[in-house]
Amino acid sequence: MDWIKTNSLIAIILTTLMVTACSVSYKFNGASIDYTKTKTIQIADFPIRSNYVWGPMANIFNNQLKDQFANHTKLIQVKRNGDLRIDGEITRYEQRNKAVSSEGYSAQTELSMTVNVRFTNNVNHAEDFERQFSANASYETTQSLNAVQEELVTQMVKDITDQIFNATVANW
Repeated sequence: MDWIKTNSLIAIILTTLMVTACSVSYKFNGASIDYTKTKTIQIADFPIRSNYVWGPMANIFNNQLKDQFANHTKLIQVKRNGDLRIDGEITRYEQRNKAVSSEGYSAQTELSMTVNVRFTNNVNHAEDFERQFSANASYETTQSLNAVQEELVTQMVKDITDQIFNATVANW
């Protein structure tokens, strides 16, 4: 019986030592930036250039994009002459029927948003691009667009700003 207690005690001590000695800390923010060369970012406000407009959309997008880089990089945001530069415009915001009920009426509506982005890397111009990023969100037609618009736009903006972040500084 003492042999089992001794072996159990030794196993617990060894396990504790291994866990504490082998613990590894990872920090993943998605960015792969050489901060010795790239220190600043300039993010212009994106105007709405789509035919259909919802007023708060530009502010939601612009704030989320700036917050994305502030929260996930050590880059300093500047008004001009940034090492990295992001500008563009919201080019499309529209809704369309996505599903039809058995009675022939619209059952689900899809809201979509597209943003045109111009990215300039003044440290490495080989990474410059102009590209469009899009996101969609659906809602039941029994709901009014006014009731769900803010939530859906916020969801689409988060998706698009993640795409922009990944394309500009995550390099994956």
